[in-house]
Amino acid sequence: MADENTTIQLAPRGSDEIALELMKFVAVTTGYGKGATAAGFTGRTGKTGEEHADALLELFARCRALLRK
Repeated sequence: MADENTTIQLAPRGSDEIALELMKFVAVTTGYGKGATAAGFTGRTGKTGEEHADALLELFARCRALLRK
């Protein structure tokens, strides 16, 4: 049980930190940037690591732009 005199202080969050949290939420809940896995033989198994990273950076930039509006 918490003491009555205990307080929790949260540090102010910058827009970049909020954009990062938004990006993580969207990426995790939608699978953004992972690429589609089609049923059957396609010859390719999704995106490379570099393509996935590029997609996530693009998503982060879009989240930052959204917060600046």
